Amino acid sequence: MTTQEAPHRSVLLVGPRPASGSLAADLEADRFDVLLAADPGEARGILARACPSAVIVDLDMPASGGLEAVGLVREGGPEDPWDAAMPVLGVSGAGEAHRVVRALERGADEVVGTPFAYIELLARLRALIRRADGEWSAGLLRVDDIVIDRRARRVTLGDQVIPLSAKELGLLTALAKDPRRVVSKHELLRDVWGYKSMGRTRTVDSHASRLRRKLAVASGGRRYIVNVWGLGYRLAADDA
Repeated sequence: MTTQEAPHRSVLLVGPRPASGSLAADLEADRFDVLLAADPGEARGILARACPSAVIVDLDMPASGGLEAVGLVREGGPEDPWDAAMPVLGVSGAGEAHRVVRALERGADEVVGTPFAYIELLARLRALIRRADGEWSAGLLRVDDIVIDRRARRVTLGDQVIPLSAKELGLLTALAKDPRRVVSKHELLRDVWGYKSMGRTRTVDSHASRLRRKLAVASGGRRYIVNVWGLGYRLAADDA
């Protein structure tokens, strides 16, 4: 009996070259194709010509370069060739809670502290890639005239394509899975942002507000995102 080898995956490492060298060697030994970018500017060029399965970002780069790199991936628009919803794993040794929170708010899926055990980082990376593969394999979600194409990561309302950030798309998808149910902020922070606890953040509210505006503009003013005070949000396509 033969065993089927795991497919090759490519990973973009964004950070100083000397620091990323040993990690790159370990990942290559585990059959990842590794792309290297020293800073966000170089990362943009690589993303424009390659389609990595995931990105690992050194959040301790000077001048907030790590946060800029996370934002670069997540803010990719429809005209950009890369997948703005690809897994992003942050690495930080600063031990500063606010830096971790800011990275998650910018769109990082997880943050691993340094020094880390390579086997743990590898497990987290593979889990993020598996989750991304499975999350978008189920095809279309339809709620009234909203259609979420989960394979293409595209949302249409009527005949209009609605440009959404990765987290706006994740938020809309979470609500569309059960459009009449109120989804708590805790659930949304856990499932869309990967937070383990709520803390004091208005991330869900700010993203919901932007998503509500975009859908209202495309629909001529209809309200799709409903804030149920003290509980959370629901998607109600037939609300006036």
